Amino acid sequence: MSDPTNDIYDPAFVADLFDRCSSSYRRWSAISSFGFIALWRRQCVARLDAPQDAQPVVVDLMAGTGEVWPYLLRRFPKLDRVTALDISHRMHLEAVDRLHGPYATKITHIEADALKTDLPANYADLLVSTFGLKTFNADQQAVLARQIARILKPGGSFALIEASDPKGWALRPIYRIYLDKMLPMVERYFLRGANDFSMIGTYTRNFGNSTQTCQTRPTDALL
Repeated sequence: MSDPTNDIYDPAFVADLFDRCSSSYRRWSAISSFGFIALWRRQCVARLDAPQDAQPVVVDLMAGTGEVWPYLLRRFPKLDRVTALDISHRMHLEAVDRLHGPYATKITHIEADALKTDLPANYADLLVSTFGLKTFNADQQAVLARQIARILKPGGSFALIEASDPKGWALRPIYRIYLDKMLPMVERYFLRGANDFSMIGTYTRNFGNSTQTCQTRPTDALL
């Protein structure tokens, strides 16, 4: 069970959190989002600009169990490879277990902290990340911005999507009740007392929205 007194942005905490929930991640994220998470991932990939390279190299940061890969492969059928980077060992194992067919050879797995990856500069034509941004605090987001700028080739395209805390939205109170009260209760009942996925409530509240991330300049961060 997650201990809220821990530093929830510490890489070791995040890795352990996703190790614990890896086996249920795909099913639970689909259920808790009422199936919309598939649509959101597809929309995220659709935001990527068509690469100049006919066989683009794609980096998937905080790749999880690889739910975004089918959308990448569908949109860019000639892509050379997807480099899937995630800090959670169990997430990689779950992703490997579900790989099948010819696209398995197009996925390269790297178990690493996205803030400290040693991927070479100008490595990727495209970069994507779905629902991992909220696990970084403001300072870490600045470091991540510099990493993205370093990894992408000149003219490369990236798309990030995240669950936020929509302040000012009329339905926000219902949204917060759902994340903060209902999801933890359902998780404890169906996942044998677990309290891991319910961290989404804390992470989204702290994250706010993407405004701060969008305003971050890569030069603001020092690695």
